[in-house]
Amino acid sequence: MVRSLLIIAVLTALWASGVVGQASAPQNVPSKEGALDQIAFIHGGTGPFAVAGYRIGERALKEMKLARGTFTLEVVHKSPREVQFSCIADGVQAATGVSVGKLNLKMEEVSADAVETIVRDRKTGQTFVFRLKPEFVKRYWNLPHAKLSSAGKEVLSLSDDKIFSVTPSRKE
Repeated sequence: MVRSLLIIAVLTALWASGVVGQASAPQNVPSKEGALDQIAFIHGGTGPFAVAGYRIGERALKEMKLARGTFTLEVVHKSPREVQFSCIADGVQAATGVSVGKLNLKMEEVSADAVETIVRDRKTGQTFVFRLKPEFVKRYWNLPHAKLSSAGKEVLSLSDDKIFSVTPSRKE
């Protein structure tokens, strides 16, 4: 009896913390510092393009009403093989939990004018296409290394419409 209660207590604590379960409901949004820590853990830094990717991932989860780590989520990031554009994929990974190893994060090489991130729930077919705003790219492109972290913090505080556009796509 005591052992059963202990197991239930541990599982309840893990569930409440988001470690297990909750795949169908969004988890609590981390603080700004927590978000930056997640980005830095995956990406190694918190530059503006990685943070923009994080924001894309957050928005996708919110729109789809999914939790981080949901296995039905699939992301295709289309960009040139260039740092800054490719950093977006790391930010999306930090926010959503998708990964190349789980085969739910894919990269496709395209030209700089065709950069987009497609996020799809394989279970429902619900799909969103995200594109960085040209003004965002112009403002944050090729910043000196010493300014990347402060620019990333700034991006974390911007409204979504200052960073990207989002378009619902057809259900597949």
